[in-house]
Amino acid sequence: MPKYLLKVRYTGEGLEGVMSAGGSARRSVAEDLAKSVGGTVESFHFAFGDDDAYVICDLPDNKAAATVAMTVSASGRVAVSTVPLITVDEVDAIASGPKPEYSPPGR
Repeated sequence: MPKYLLKVRYTGEGLEGVMSAGGSARRSVAEDLAKSVGGTVESFHFAFGDDDAYVICDLPDNKAAATVAMTVSASGRVAVSTVPLITVDEVDAIASGPKPEYSPPGR
């Protein structure tokens, strides 16, 4: 199943909710949401800096990933940036496979 990294940013209101109910509550909500589209949460980590949380999910496809991101972002209390992840084996297959023709800009 494809993996996706969800980079999460909470608004002030969203952070108030995290502080009120705790991190476990947010992880539980994420697990339920992923399950509702046929996926699972592999890991959920809070952070500080540009993003407030990083969630790695196994989701069936891009439609499921977009459904999760759009549902969460529509709340107005969270903004989600979704990054599709590829495996080392997929990169190895790309590296060992045929290379398409490409001309960089300016050549």
